[in-house]
Amino acid sequence: MSVTENAAAPGRPGDGPGSDVVCLGESMVTFVPSTPGRLADVPSFARAIGGAESNVACALAAAGHAARWVSRVGADGFGEHLVEAIAAYGVDTSAVRRDADRPTGIYFRTAADRDADASFEVVYYRAGSAASAMTAHNVPLDVLRDTRVLHVSGITAALSPDCLGLMRELTDRRPGRPLVSFDVNYRAGLWDDQRAAGEVLLGLARGADLVFVGEDEAESAWGVTGGPEAVRAALPEPATLVVKQGAAGATVFTTGDGDGGEGGAPVVLHVPAPRVDVVAPVGAGDAFAAGYLSGTLRGLPLAERVRHGHLMAAAVLTVPADLCRPPVREHADRLVALDAEDWAALRLGPGWTAVPAQRTGTGAAGTPAVEGTEAGTP
Repeated sequence: MSVTENAAAPGRPGDGPGSDVVCLGESMVTFVPSTPGRLADVPSFARAIGGAESNVACALAAAGHAARWVSRVGADGFGEHLVEAIAAYGVDTSAVRRDADRPTGIYFRTAADRDADASFEVVYYRAGSAASAMTAHNVPLDVLRDTRVLHVSGITAALSPDCLGLMRELTDRRPGRPLVSFDVNYRAGLWDDQRAAGEVLLGLARGADLVFVGEDEAESAWGVTGGPEAVRAALPEPATLVVKQGAAGATVFTTGDGDGGEGGAPVVLHVPAPRVDVVAPVGAGDAFAAGYLSGTLRGLPLAERVRHGHLMAAAVLTVPADLCRPPVREHADRLVALDAEDWAALRLGPGWTAVPAQRTGTGAAGTPAVEGTEAGTP
């Protein structure tokens, strides 16, 4: 099925799917230190939210898409906070279930600074959480399939055998399913058996229509080296494979129309990333997926989808949190439309997502010249 062929307005019975995108996965309350340093030394923490799939849902909702988040949370204050905070981004949380017997997951991480290579500590308290009890029998499968895009990640598969069974159900190829987007999201700390983890994640990825994987995590999870082409050789099944290459950009491989449909000549496309003054690297992968999916839902060309992914990632990279409001669509579209030279010269720093004031002189295609050089740098 081609996503762009199924563009009926969301939420209208009989006219099309109930949403643009449904994201399934655990979200947790995050405690971020008020100052940099070891967790052992930090005196206080600020409360936030964190979860790969809910991050994607929030970014897409903030970008104007009809997004739903499906999960389970504890019948506790942390669960209420999660649901309220995610709903505040415009996400439909009506399918989130409360579990009276299991708690909401939480985690602590070190504060980030401007050094993207700094060592971060992350401590999870999620074993036995409400979300780890998700199965194909206690989540609304009809809601998960009533959408243009279903987005899931490998994190869910690591939570429990029941969650893995649910993931296998959702990535099973069957007629009439929505486009299945899968972010590998390999987290070694969540798996007891690393070899089994690689096999599980590869199997799930083979069942998806659109797969996101980092070049580095393909090496860690599957032992694949040799660049994006080697990753594609190991994973030829998905209609679209996006191999993320950090600051170097991303390479896209398609064997269909780019939307999971049949037809179309195979394409290999590398799209460089803009230069970014990184504040914190956490959450960039989720933001990239959201930007790419936004472009997919809008039916944009492949190169523009990747550029939107880069820009969404840059929005998160230039703030301390895992999640932030993306740039307004018109601002992002202007940057995406830059020619290759101006795109290569683009540098994004804290505050760049604010729409810049118009200045005298324009760059390519009428874009203010400031956007082709620096944006938001101190």
